[in-house]
Amino acid sequence: MTIARPLALLAATALCTIAAPAVFAQDHPAAAAAAAHPAPPEPQVRTVDRSGTFGGQRIDYRVTMQENLLSADDGTPEAMVVTTSYVRTPRDTSRPVFFLFNGGPGSGSVWLQMGAFGPMRVAIPSDAQDDGGPPYPLLPNPDSLLDVADLVFIDPPGTGFSYLLDGTDPERYYGLTQDAEAVATVIRRWLNENGRWNSPKYLGGESYGTTRTATVVNQLEGSTYNDVGLNGLILISTILDFAAREPTPGNEMAYVTTLPSMATTAWFHGRVQGASAAAVAEEARQYAIGPYIHALLQGNALPAEERAQVRAELSRLTGLSETYLDRADLRVTDQRFYKELLRDQGLTVGRLDSRYTGTDYDDAGETPDDDPSFYGIDAGYTAAINTWTRETLGWETTREYQSIGSDPGRLWDWSLGGRGRGAYLNVAPYIGQAMRQNSNLRTFVAQGYYDFATPFFGAELSLNRTGIPQDRVQFHYYDAGHMMYVRDEDRHQLSEDIRAFIRGR
Repeated sequence: MTIARPLALLAATALCTIAAPAVFAQDHPAAAAAAAHPAPPEPQVRTVDRSGTFGGQRIDYRVTMQENLLSADDGTPEAMVVTTSYVRTPRDTSRPVFFLFNGGPGSGSVWLQMGAFGPMRVAIPSDAQDDGGPPYPLLPNPDSLLDVADLVFIDPPGTGFSYLLDGTDPERYYGLTQDAEAVATVIRRWLNENGRWNSPKYLGGESYGTTRTATVVNQLEGSTYNDVGLNGLILISTILDFAAREPTPGNEMAYVTTLPSMATTAWFHGRVQGASAAAVAEEARQYAIGPYIHALLQGNALPAEERAQVRAELSRLTGLSETYLDRADLRVTDQRFYKELLRDQGLTVGRLDSRYTGTDYDDAGETPDDDPSFYGIDAGYTAAINTWTRETLGWETTREYQSIGSDPGRLWDWSLGGRGRGAYLNVAPYIGQAMRQNSNLRTFVAQGYYDFATPFFGAELSLNRTGIPQDRVQFHYYDAGHMMYVRDEDRHQLSEDIRAFIRGR
């Protein structure tokens, strides 16, 4: 209801509101902060009850999509974080709850939600073909994990429909530790509001989401709260040790970690011989940490005879010519490999999933024009999340869903403990510390054989270090790439493997 006011009163009120803040704010910092941060909108909540068959069980569940307002210590509102939870009904607090997010940084949870574990999924080609134009079918997903756990998908600030409020400094949220603090706050709040503190808890993500998993577990079980016990970490396409991925001059590990991925990719495209991707991967692993790294570390002192032997073996493992390998000084970057492997066919291979191939503007370039394994799927996923949230869940917003938001990645603070990304950035020790201090905490690692964004050998090398209990880390491998769930067989197998991991607590 609106109450009419006399015109004179309205005029006087207007004059007061124009003149007063400038004087008042000088003596009242809180008022100045409030003026810089307009009052946030009321957080939106949408709830829908549905049912489906998952893991062979008929499940009734409630979908709750909601905004969560995050504020500074002085109460100044700063960010809206959207969570989408799928909770079996009637509610059972003894059920496990699985908190999930994607990566980027800047990536919304659309990929895991609409591709792997949500109750509905987008249907795109399973055989590494382009998804083409719409419509993209939205289908029930029997591989959802709702039969074994309630699911909470989190879109950190700057991803999905989550955003920073006007006046918020991006440095408050866009960074390794800042982002982890925000996600940990949202998780603790969800546990409070849903009465789930004593439920078994799993935390996990994909790509940078595995980095986020490590930093968030440090917030929950380490440096900040130390009060949220976890049962398992689920890492999909893992990146924890960033230094080992940067092919800068002198960093020989960048070539070691990608060699097995080059070998499996060459095998997939028929350029090398081998019994299976797993067999080729193992042969390349052993060579990478044996003769290959031994040769690279010798630098210019490498004897000519040994160089010739290494060059021949690299050619056999990667499908690249000895001439090309010699010109590259035995060090082929992943970008060059994408372009060179199938150059004679006029094709490039994908970064996220090297089963995909693309056609560039010309065949003479040094690196590919783009990644065919990303543009081959992105339109379908974006259409699916907008259809699901806006039409089925009734989400109302004029904001665009940020599948890959530009600002978080562009403005990200990569410092950790006072050291920048140029130093040895490695968050794997956070996982080791959490596992040493929580005897029930286990780690599940899922890797695709055809993933160059987060190579499987890099994940192995980062998690077999001192301080990480090896008897509670398990690896699983799939015949696809970064998003192994785009392949129907691997989506089902991934679901079965995680289902067994959760039940095995």
